Amino acid sequence: MGVAESFHGYGPEQGYDFLREKIQEYYKSFSVDLEKEEIFISDGAKSDLGNILDLFDRGITALVTDPVYPVYVDTNIMQGNQLLYARAGEENGFLPMPDPSVKADLIYLCSPNNPTGAVYDRTGLTAWVNYAKEKNAVILFDAAYECFVEGDLPHSIYEIPGAKNCAIEFCSFSKKAGFTGTRCGYTVVPDGLVFGGQSLRKMWLRRQTTKFNGVSYIVQKAAAAVFTEHGAKEIDENINYYKENAKMIMKTLDELGIYYTGGKNSPYVWMKCPNGLRSWDFFDKLLEEIYVVGTPGVGFGEAGEGYFRLTAFSTQEKTKEAMERLKILLAK
Repeated sequence: MGVAESFHGYGPEQGYDFLREKIQEYYKSFSVDLEKEEIFISDGAKSDLGNILDLFDRGITALVTDPVYPVYVDTNIMQGNQLLYARAGEENGFLPMPDPSVKADLIYLCSPNNPTGAVYDRTGLTAWVNYAKEKNAVILFDAAYECFVEGDLPHSIYEIPGAKNCAIEFCSFSKKAGFTGTRCGYTVVPDGLVFGGQSLRKMWLRRQTTKFNGVSYIVQKAAAAVFTEHGAKEIDENINYYKENAKMIMKTLDELGIYYTGGKNSPYVWMKCPNGLRSWDFFDKLLEEIYVVGTPGVGFGEAGEGYFRLTAFSTQEKTKEAMERLKILLAK
């Protein structure tokens, strides 16, 4: 910063081309073609998931799943919007499908899901895209955990035909590359997405150039390194490390005969609390008796009561120790 030649000052609000072009190339790896102008570098998916509501009228209707990442709910409450809930449970594998009798303006989907770890396949996402187009709704698709997806499961909603006409996608470098605290992500707003007769891409560009000064050059340079050969290798190693933790958690729950979702294609394992315990009672039991912590499911909505979220984001040593303690506790 002390050298004029290397100090960049204010950058483009939409992000530097060197990063947006890397993201373009990444999307091509799962057969999605994007225009550079459709990619907006953000200070994180969480921020944009809230800020995107600036484009819509107050008092509209938003459909969220339950359990749900609380940001979707709280930002809509602050906006004065009406909330509708699509209940997720064991009966649908925590992957609710659209109800044709329900009309919403916005639809929030997260896959792989936080908190449940459940992942929509192409058939499931196609049903949601068709529903959104039929109802003239916009899908807000949270793809923060797409880097954990394997096989033919979709990384992006834009892998589904027609999604560019009804969906905005939010992505994060925090879970993919450990950017927690440095704040960097990206949002994709397709040029063909129109709502209320207005181009949402053009509206979002105006919003960002008015209210946002962009992510720092240093952080964007680091984000671009994520997509280099060396960066991709390190990230694959890191994600595989967390997947091994998830396997340890799943193996333990299988041995204990406890229902769960997630773990595969996700860093989260969503387990049913044993012996009919409520979420906070199970939290207290783990904390007080074996000094292990997780997240009570009821914190993600009413449908989360009686469930508990475990995470693979730890060391393998700590994960192994926690699972050994859990087995001893629940085998009593």
